[in-house]
Amino acid sequence: MSNQFDFVSIKKKANVHYEGRSISHVIELEDGTKKTLGVILPSDKALIFKTHVPERIEIISGKCTVQIGDELEAKIYSSGESFNVPENSKFKITTDEVIDYVCHLE
Repeated sequence: MSNQFDFVSIKKKANVHYEGRSISHVIELEDGTKKTLGVILPSDKALIFKTHVPERIEIISGKCTVQIGDELEAKIYSSGESFNVPENSKFKITTDEVIDYVCHLE
């Protein structure tokens, strides 16, 4: 798996959520697929994100705990792992370290 995306368009304006604890940029690849590249900072509160399309979140670095939709059990994800969130759902993420991620909008 490559560690970079080639031939992309990048939205200049950042998506800033939760008072700057989550910051990302949207990129669009040559084939029209979109992704967000971002960082989530440590927080004592869980961050909740809603989805409109299916998303696959790939953890590039760091470790976090994620609860997807109405699932009762949260799971831990680390660098090199990913998790899927269905469309029109949500996920709750907590971390005590910096998370670097790619969100694949699928």
